[in-house]
Amino acid sequence: MLKTSPTVKTASVEQLLNLWSQRFILNLSSLSSGNLSADSSLQEAASPEGKAFTAAKLKDNVLDVNCQMAWIQTKALYGYIPNVLDLNEARLITQFAFRVYRKLLEIYQQQSLENNLLTLAVEENVSVLGIRAVEELASALEPILMVFQEQHLASKDWRALGFMTTQLNFSNKLILKKLTPPEKVLLTPYLKFVEEQIAMPWHRVCAAAAKHELGSPMLTLVQQMLPVCEDIAQSVYRRLVELLPNHRSRRGGLSDPEVTYSCLRDLNMFQAYIWLCLLEQSMTPLETELLPLCQMVVQGVEIPWEMTEKWCQVLGDEMMNCVNPEQQDLLLPYIEGMQQLFFKERARLGFSKETVERVEV
Repeated sequence: MLKTSPTVKTASVEQLLNLWSQRFILNLSSLSSGNLSADSSLQEAASPEGKAFTAAKLKDNVLDVNCQMAWIQTKALYGYIPNVLDLNEARLITQFAFRVYRKLLEIYQQQSLENNLLTLAVEENVSVLGIRAVEELASALEPILMVFQEQHLASKDWRALGFMTTQLNFSNKLILKKLTPPEKVLLTPYLKFVEEQIAMPWHRVCAAAAKHELGSPMLTLVQQMLPVCEDIAQSVYRRLVELLPNHRSRRGGLSDPEVTYSCLRDLNMFQAYIWLCLLEQSMTPLETELLPLCQMVVQGVEIPWEMTEKWCQVLGDEMMNCVNPEQQDLLLPYIEGMQQLFFKERARLGFSKETVERVEV
């Protein structure tokens, strides 16, 4: 859930901001290494004129239609839920989604890439560039994203937050279909940022670092683990596929591409909340934000409860395996706290112990 997070600039905060920005580097794998024509087209798309052309191509009618199409797709997924959103609310949400993307394109045009570094990245086929000044992007988008979120939460139904993240996901895919390969390379980090900014509290994790000195055990632990969040998510996901081969939700099985994408995103989200709790030394974000969101997903998209508990168990085990014994002492209370929250929720939702224990680790 997105919350305002004023950042006090300290050396600790700067370290985490730098690590956060690394989540949004360019993926050059779709371009041929050493291909001069690919290099030239990427340079052209990255120029001020190229970015203006991309923005003009997407603005107004295309964005509006994409946001409406994304709403239709999202409604199809959630539409079986009675009164998930009425028509007027849905129209407001679509209008604010359009404003989010229009603002994103403005920022996209303002941020530039250094041509010499871009050429080097293409020639060596390495991903070293992405969104510059990630905190500035967060601050610029935060006001409109907050209003966007308020439109979803106005119904006082946590299902609406799931509706919002799904709509952004569908909108991003529709936008990418309109782009050339070089444009996709350049704009994808920005689209990823928008989707993550709603669901993942990375900005708040960075802000919470202000409470810790450089070199402190807790900050060192988070600095060590942030760069491997994606790797941990991949490892946990592979293990879940092995443990739950018959898992199904309304979106499909665990191996379906759409479900894979959502699982990896949400595994990153869980890690972000754990690091936020650790730096704030409080379980409140997990209790008041992550758990209610998961209640919505479990009930709304028909995810078996055994999946939720195995998810927490496997994720906790993987995270603990990535740290040394001293760091395990720091991390364990938050891992156990998360697992206990979901264990207690089982009884409230009416799931039996036998239902969960059918799956062996």
